[in-house]
Amino acid sequence: MSTPTSSAQSPSSAGPRVVIITGLSGAGRRTAAHQMEDLGWYVVDNLPPSMLPGLVDLARRNDIAKLGVVLDVRSRALFEQLGVVFADLAEQGVEVEVLYLEADDAVIVRRQESTRRPLPLQGDGRLVDGITKERAMLSSLRAAADLVIDTTNLNVHQLSARVAHAYGGDDGERIRVVVMSFGFKNGLPLDADLVLDVRFLPNPHWVPELRPQTGLSEAVSSYVLGQNGATDFLDKLQGLFQTMAPGYVREGKRQVTVAIGCTGGKHRSTAMSEEFGRRLREQGMQVSVMHRDLGKE
Repeated sequence: MSTPTSSAQSPSSAGPRVVIITGLSGAGRRTAAHQMEDLGWYVVDNLPPSMLPGLVDLARRNDIAKLGVVLDVRSRALFEQLGVVFADLAEQGVEVEVLYLEADDAVIVRRQESTRRPLPLQGDGRLVDGITKERAMLSSLRAAADLVIDTTNLNVHQLSARVAHAYGGDDGERIRVVVMSFGFKNGLPLDADLVLDVRFLPNPHWVPELRPQTGLSEAVSSYVLGQNGATDFLDKLQGLFQTMAPGYVREGKRQVTVAIGCTGGKHRSTAMSEEFGRRLREQGMQVSVMHRDLGKE
């Protein structure tokens, strides 16, 4: 939504760094909030938006540097106040970031049915009706979000790792990069900023001694990176990202997800993601590499 407050500034003078944790019910808000608490953030759940300026002022006076606030549709009509509240905080020098969590309808239905809890906006209707209403109410927040995480294919540990990577450091001016391998047969990662396809490389699946291994093994990695076009692809991608990264920072986007896919997410995409992550680290970027589909049949 806007540029986060630099951690180099004193909380007492500039206010805390504020992250709104929001998104669909069942998409992982609670997991994200707990992870941020573990990272040292002061987290408040289900705060009415009109109370946010007062909370920020309280945090400033008590030298709380990192403030996380869970906002969801339980506040209902109070969401109309958010634009005014964010504008008021910006005038005070406090920039608000938004972390938005979402998932496919079918996944949210399955999660809610397992907890046997209705959705806040469901009323007497079906679960899918409640999801539809939530998506509509939260659409403006999603459009303005600094970071969107699609938890459809993530377990709680993977989600916690994504949150830790995004909010675990103190340097708000450095870009944070998630390099994610995936398999096209399992669907595109909807929260990716860049999606690359490495299916142009020969598939180690057809090499009997490599088939049971993954792109994390030295044998598969050497095979993939040794193919014609692999190094050239990485060189060009690295150069492209070097050009894009400063622009992302200037535009206030400090969380970037680069998804690299192959057929199943086991060999080529895994090896290429590990190598690309290594290259970005050598450039001084803060990088986390995750493998969405590794281990799936």
